Amino acid sequence: MTDARDSVGAIRIRRAQLADAAVLTSLTLTSKAVWGYDAGFMAACRAELTITPQSILRQPTHVIERHGQSLGFYQLRIGGAAAEVAQFFIAPAMLRRGLGRRLWAHLESTAQGAGAARLEVDSDPHAEGFYLAMGMRRVGEAPSGSIAGRMLPRLVKEIVPGAGTHIRSPSGQPRR
Repeated sequence: MTDARDSVGAIRIRRAQLADAAVLTSLTLTSKAVWGYDAGFMAACRAELTITPQSILRQPTHVIERHGQSLGFYQLRIGGAAAEVAQFFIAPAMLRRGLGRRLWAHLESTAQGAGAARLEVDSDPHAEGFYLAMGMRRVGEAPSGSIAGRMLPRLVKEIVPGAGTHIRSPSGQPRR
């Protein structure tokens, strides 16, 4: 899936271009900071949260935008039957408007199209609720790549290539 539009054509999801790297890095840092992390924490995470043209070339990276403005994006690391959610961010002003669910459905479709049967993510603790709502389950913890001694929720979801997405509604019922 390379391009998707809503019924009015204002919102679309497209493959990221190399020139998007700086804008996506800015969006990532702004989105991470919304959780109240201090400057020292953000500085320690900067390298891990930097999106490079090389990462866009190597890893499926898609942007959700309106009228050319990036509102969120994801980046996957696909290795055989597993797809790791390397980055998944929505602009703070756009949270709780359904963009995350729309982008997640696209992410699952992309992973399935690449042959992945499992999604994995080491989640920011503040984002764990979103991932659980998307049907992931917590299987343990993983060390942060940026902060020594910090443990992150490790989440997984089995997906079946070609089976469509299964996202849970706020009530916990599966949605298609």
